[in-house]
Amino acid sequence: MQHRHTRKSAVRLAGAALAAALSLGLAGAASADQLQDILAAKKLRVAIDLGVPPYGMKDAALKSTGSDVETARLLAQDLGVELEIVPTTGANRVPFLQTNKADIVISSMSITPERQKVVDFSVPYAAILAVVGAPKSMTLASAADLSNKKVIATRGTTNDAELTKIAPKDAQIIRFDDDATSITAVVSGQADIFATAPALLRTINEKAPAKQMESKFVMRLNMLGIGLRKNEPALKARLDGWVRDNLQNGKLNAVYKEFHGVNLPPEVQGASR
Repeated sequence: MQHRHTRKSAVRLAGAALAAALSLGLAGAASADQLQDILAAKKLRVAIDLGVPPYGMKDAALKSTGSDVETARLLAQDLGVELEIVPTTGANRVPFLQTNKADIVISSMSITPERQKVVDFSVPYAAILAVVGAPKSMTLASAADLSNKKVIATRGTTNDAELTKIAPKDAQIIRFDDDATSITAVVSGQADIFATAPALLRTINEKAPAKQMESKFVMRLNMLGIGLRKNEPALKARLDGWVRDNLQNGKLNAVYKEFHGVNLPPEVQGASR
């Protein structure tokens, strides 16, 4: 009897030890977080659209540059990790996060309620105007003037979303999958009106000066945030702190001014407090 009782106790003890080990393992898995993974890997994978000058682009030497690229470089440097740029498009920014192709997104991504349902954002690090642009010779004062006209927009962007909300039913919206293709479509004359950011109108004028593209009216001022996956509180806290510090010390403003020629809108500082 004593022998059998001892054996049962041993089995119970072994079972308890196994349960404890499993519990510890699960706790370890639960406590693991993406910030620690990034620091351990010594690499930060940032999704950036390199077809959206001056946010993301290639210079004459085919080196990645732009305000978002330099923001990502500054962040990686401050985290003490290597930067890996993961080229993306406007439509793929959220899917790249969800499928773990990138750790974060720094790619002129506006903070919207729709996106906040599926991804988290840092506090705003920059801003972007959503405008309707057209040649200087064309008169467009409001959305009503888009009636019976062709308007180009890049699919999956807030410019597309804003345009869709305000465009008259008889306006024809022509959508392309990335900004580079949309710019080419305007330059080649597929349509003269473009729902976009002011910086891209400048890009068109550099490629085709005769177009004389200019902003006609503002659809919206959008705050830009660093996108990250849901439920990563440590990473979000680190990103929020980093953005606030670098807005305070002027480094993010210096990056923005270098590429956009103007200071960050004062609304960014206010929204990031």
